Amino acid sequence: MAKTQFSSAADAVALIKDGDTIAISGNGAGMISAEAILEALEARFLETGHPRDLTLVHSLGLGDRDQLGTNRLAHEGMLKRIIAAHFTWSPKMQALVREEKIEAYCFPGGVVQHLLREIGAGRPGLFTHSGVGTFVDPRQQGGKCNSRTTEDLVELMEVDGKEILRYKPFKIDVAIIRGTYADTKGNISPEEEAIDMDVHSMALAAHNSGGLVLTQVRQVVEPGALHSRHVRIPGIMVDHVVVEPTQKQFYKLDYDLSVSGAKRVSLGAVKADIPSKLPRRIIARRAAMELQEGASLNFGFGIPGGIFGVVAEMGIGDKLWMSLEQGIHNGRMLDDTLFGAAANADAILPSIEQFDYYSGGGIDVTFLGMGEADQHGNVNVSHLGGNLIGPGGFIEIAQNAKKVVFCGTFDAGGSDVAMEDGKLKVVAPGKVHKFTEQVAAITFSGDFARKSGQEVLYITERAVFRLAEDGLEIIELAPGIDPERDIFPHMDFMPKLNIQRDMPEHCFL
Repeated sequence: MAKTQFSSAADAVALIKDGDTIAISGNGAGMISAEAILEALEARFLETGHPRDLTLVHSLGLGDRDQLGTNRLAHEGMLKRIIAAHFTWSPKMQALVREEKIEAYCFPGGVVQHLLREIGAGRPGLFTHSGVGTFVDPRQQGGKCNSRTTEDLVELMEVDGKEILRYKPFKIDVAIIRGTYADTKGNISPEEEAIDMDVHSMALAAHNSGGLVLTQVRQVVEPGALHSRHVRIPGIMVDHVVVEPTQKQFYKLDYDLSVSGAKRVSLGAVKADIPSKLPRRIIARRAAMELQEGASLNFGFGIPGGIFGVVAEMGIGDKLWMSLEQGIHNGRMLDDTLFGAAANADAILPSIEQFDYYSGGGIDVTFLGMGEADQHGNVNVSHLGGNLIGPGGFIEIAQNAKKVVFCGTFDAGGSDVAMEDGKLKVVAPGKVHKFTEQVAAITFSGDFARKSGQEVLYITERAVFRLAEDGLEIIELAPGIDPERDIFPHMDFMPKLNIQRDMPEHCFL
């Protein structure tokens, strides 16, 4: 007899108690997010004041920067603590952290996913090198993101002469996850979702902690209707299923089977969607010169997404092997709010398995964003402008790739450049220096990279920097750029000049 019950969203969330620890799935603009259950949970709290003092756990960010996703849970009193990897999609959650209304821990995305798997397996936490030398290292902040947060959830250890971190386990009381279909036995298939994310590890952690697994699906089918290979969560692990017939693949976007991998469709000619803004276009074209045919390539959110348009312009997409932390391999990558999905992907893995591949050194070259960098080669993308952004999968990727290409504008806050007679002119420098004496938080450790033998580049529209033994050095300048006029006065430290060539002309066309 099946143990799974079929419930309304309101009845399902009525089972959540004050003080529970809940883990939720989802990514970006509504991908595999159980929005109907989250909506019911928010409605219950606003009406009754319960459940309150919850601990929220999630790996990659989810929301619409307004009302949806984790924004639904960002009410004072509803949460006591959050443990997550990314906060950009939820300004309301960022405000709670900034205003010291909740405790906040920020861990790498892969760490959160792997820790949930270890919790589900009953093991004594996650032992990994991911995060050593960064802000999650207990010698720095230990992942704590405001003064209200005091408990130590990560500790430094040494194994076989190497430094590692142990992320401590905790009980998961409720997992709120999503699939596309459930059969009447409670077996769950996410076969038409854009990604699988970490739904299985969340369900595992809750079920084996003696907690509840609440699952939202679009449709219920008869036993035997689901292909056994498509079942991601067996019904024995599922307590309640909530059916939401209007469920979308993304926020406000219906299901596209080419994105789920269920069908390969003719996509027509690939549009060369070159970035319209001059700095991003220059950076994308220069970064594309680091692409290697046959290599394992990874791309991060933000400015690196502009490289997809350059790949289309060059017509080399079928010669590259590209992947994203959400589990995508190849295909036509989607950008902006839909970043993390692709049409006609070659493979869609659970992101927890993708992080296994990444943390073990599977990436040859990664292209990542750059919030700020300092004289030691450290990079910060997680704590910017007084806000907690979070690294997402950045730390596992950046620490373990053989070559790291950071992509970011030289400065910010009103920066303006233009092309005149084939030369780049700084019309107005930015008010915000992105090359600082010391970054606000270390999301990438230059010292760790040097010890690991990584090759590291920092590509901006004005110059290309390289990580050297004693700090950053400039190896390329944009045509027309005078370092004494356009570079040095707008940095907080003096890099070495080791000019090897001008940045190539085609980057500025």
